Amino acid sequence: MVDHLANTEINSQRIAAVENCFGASGQPLAVPGRVLLGEGILTKECRKKPKPRIFFLFNDILVYGSIVINKRKYNSQHIIPLEDVTLEMLPDTVHMKNRWMIKTSKKSFVVSAASLTERKEWISHLEECIRLLLAKMGRQPATEHAAPWIPDKATDICMRCTQTKFSALTRRHHCRKCGFVVCAECSKQRFLMPRLSPKPLRVCSLCYRQLLAQKEEEAETDRRQLEPSRSAGTGYEPSSGDDSDKSDDDKAEQWPADMEFYTSAVPWSSFHS
Repeated sequence: MVDHLANTEINSQRIAAVENCFGASGQPLAVPGRVLLGEGILTKECRKKPKPRIFFLFNDILVYGSIVINKRKYNSQHIIPLEDVTLEMLPDTVHMKNRWMIKTSKKSFVVSAASLTERKEWISHLEECIRLLLAKMGRQPATEHAAPWIPDKATDICMRCTQTKFSALTRRHHCRKCGFVVCAECSKQRFLMPRLSPKPLRVCSLCYRQLLAQKEEEAETDRRQLEPSRSAGTGYEPSSGDDSDKSDDDKAEQWPADMEFYTSAVPWSSFHS
């Protein structure tokens, strides 16, 4: 069906209509071979509260944005390459039903559909598009994903120190590594995570220690891999100047694995006990 629609006038008109709804704030969406397969409104679980968002499924990308006037004007366009997407089914909550998570290397978030049938259709079409695209590109499914941000209202105390109570004066912050809601005191550090951003990002104190230990361990591994090649050249050589100095790295500190928030069956009370 995708091949049949790729170069049709109706497909070009539909893509042009989407571009027109986003206006100058959106990026061009018409490229050779791209097909618009479907669209619909899903509820996205945002930091402050769940909000309706318009989603467009193409054969190679997923596009979503904020609704200003339905069918006429959208803004805040986001484009997600499908080869970077992994889906995860989620259980219903008291306030949200028919949920699933869209996980990517740069951002992961939860959406919900109006009905169980609608969720099944979305997931079925998404998985099929991802499967076909990965097969065409000769790639394996993505394995590294950004942590989803836990909604602000999910907790009224810092999820790390469990002491600081949030208020109008005490702001909530999010760790970019684990997605936990933390206080300013527990998120003083910044760490460079190129997969997420070219700039250092806010992380909680525990994730900072974990990332730092991982970086030191990788440096130690690289140093050890270089040692055989250095020792192999210890025989006679013409004198060529000063010897190079080597420095020892600190031993990496062991750190327990993160607790996954969305996939964990641990109740909220356990974070605060």
